[in-house]
Amino acid sequence: MLTKIMKFVAVGVLLMAVLPHPSATYQVVLEFVVCISGLLVLWEAARAGKYLWLVTFGVIAILFNPAVPVALSRKAFLWLDLACILIFLASLATLHVRPRLSMPSITNRTPGSESL
Repeated sequence: MLTKIMKFVAVGVLLMAVLPHPSATYQVVLEFVVCISGLLVLWEAARAGKYLWLVTFGVIAILFNPAVPVALSRKAFLWLDLACILIFLASLATLHVRPRLSMPSITNRTPGSESL
């Protein structure tokens, strides 16, 4: 649930970055939010065994790393921003982690059933 919320937050922050006058402070907030969201989705992709998503969000987390920012022109940043919006939206639609199953019971006849 946290990952889904962070995906929506990242999309919202990236959409606001398309506005004509983002400030330097906003750029740091943008990098921080997108990097953390990318890392959360990366973790979700690793748990789901979706390695293409893992690599994709690893690259996003590196590009939006607030500790060592990547310097891009405004035009290149806008293209990267739009690509990241589409990637986050695609991950919302396609990347789902199956819920963990409950511990098998020695008295239960159906081991591995979903927990309530």
